[in-house]
Amino acid sequence: MQKLRLVFAGTPAAAVPSLERLAASGHDVVAAVTRPAAPLGRKRVLTPSPVAEAAERLGIHVIEAARLDADASGRISALRPDLGVIVAYGGLVREPLLSTPAHGWINLHFSLLPAWRGAAPVQHALIAGDAETGASVFRLVPELDAGDVYGMRSRAVGPDDIAGSLLDELAVDGAALLADVVDGIAAGTAVATPQVGEATFAPKLGIDDARLDWAGPADDVRNRFRGVTPEPGAWTTIDDQRLKVLDLADAPDAAPLPRGRLELVGRRLLIGTGTTPLELRRVQPAGRTAMAAADWWRGAARDRAVAR
Repeated sequence: MQKLRLVFAGTPAAAVPSLERLAASGHDVVAAVTRPAAPLGRKRVLTPSPVAEAAERLGIHVIEAARLDADASGRISALRPDLGVIVAYGGLVREPLLSTPAHGWINLHFSLLPAWRGAAPVQHALIAGDAETGASVFRLVPELDAGDVYGMRSRAVGPDDIAGSLLDELAVDGAALLADVVDGIAAGTAVATPQVGEATFAPKLGIDDARLDWAGPADDVRNRFRGVTPEPGAWTTIDDQRLKVLDLADAPDAAPLPRGRLELVGRRLLIGTGTTPLELRRVQPAGRTAMAAADWWRGAARDRAVAR
């Protein structure tokens, strides 16, 4: 099997398992391209990306680039890569960089393509109530996530999966798939096939997408909660005050409640939806720490508030 010179492009924690897997392979990761350090936390401390931190730990040369412009492309080309590998970098690869490596670029994407092309595939799959998701490795082409697919791994979506933990699992499973594809390309045995089916799209989610609509069916409300947890973070308003919703569960045995109406039943804080109530388990009021929802409700001394 040929030993390939790899350039890896990625930024968030979900890309780190792939970088680690490739670094431990028989191939040579000559650089990790990642977005620049960003200010994080209340003190806005300038913090390297998770991929930059992992690359430094692994002794891999780091190229920080907000986008793959002429300067970044020139620095990558100078490394004479055989293959480019991209996992959630956060920017587009365009010509001439797309054709620079001898074997082009491959992309690990966290969906079963052509489902959920775009920036937030796991989140949108959960919001849509998909029963199955997975990871795909495909050949990068100019059109968004549309290249021929080298391989997929699928898994069932559990009723309690949330976006954060599901993405963590797919990142590990996808890293193994990615490593297998790279080995196949090196050996000349990898085969990519066209995507089959109707494409759906998964644009990046903002804070407005994370607001829970209690007028909808309970399944839709909870699916949205699962899809936006932990980021951008589910929320609602009570008496015009924003309330973060950190844990929300089914309550199939609960008596009906008006939409958005909260009621303490025993030790459970229930909230009405367009169908059956749900249980608010953990919340974070504005300016306060996270707490059990029932404790927050008792301390709030409300008896007829409605979530909106």
